[in-house]
Amino acid sequence: MEGVGSIASLGAFLIPIVGSISLFSFLAVASWSDARRKEREAYYAADALKKISESSGEAAKSAIEYLREQDRIDVRKRVEGMKLGGLITTGVGLGLMLFLHGINHDEPVYLVGIIPLLVGVALAAYAFMLAPKQ
Repeated sequence: MEGVGSIASLGAFLIPIVGSISLFSFLAVASWSDARRKEREAYYAADALKKISESSGEAAKSAIEYLREQDRIDVRKRVEGMKLGGLITTGVGLGLMLFLHGINHDEPVYLVGIIPLLVGVALAAYAFMLAPKQ
């Protein structure tokens, strides 16, 4: 009977190890495939722009306008992401403050929630007021 108990304890020890190895292997493959996809997209976009710019003068102007529009879209996406991140982080800070205040009324541990709250406010303030407008 001693052998059955040791096998069960060995299994309980190996399950988290195998699970973590599987998780990180999956994340590595997913990251690699995403990088390859982005590289292919950039290559095809550059190739298409090269062919357009070589064709004629009017097409070159449209290629430059296309690049400018892509830059505007990238800036807008980045600013919108910062707005969303700031608002979410502000909400997390407020929720953390309320949660910690509800748990412990005697000590001011709820003030720990000020850290994510101020990070969120800083992100949102930058995105709404200081980020480049296009």
